[in-house]
Amino acid sequence: MYVAIRTYSGQGASELFDALAARPEDVKALISTVPGFISYEAFRTGSGGQTVTVTQEKMGVDESSRRAGEQVKENVGVTVDPPTITEGETALRF
Repeated sequence: MYVAIRTYSGQGASELFDALAARPEDVKALISTVPGFISYEAFRTGSGGQTVTVTQEKMGVDESSRRAGEQVKENVGVTVDPPTITEGETALRF
């Protein structure tokens, strides 16, 4: 399995998480159809928020990052600083 953690802070981060919370079904439809999708979580932090995407292979994480970037550009009414992305293969899972 492969995991991507996207950390959003700075310009537009708070507005992005407001938009995610306001459109859960849109987010679900967008991300859950990624090939090899396993799970997705989004949570707020003091400076913005983070999302965690788990897929069967790296290709799924790459596709979810592409889709998320397009969705943010098209549907969030403010400029959002690009996230810091940390990704890799799982070493342990329960």
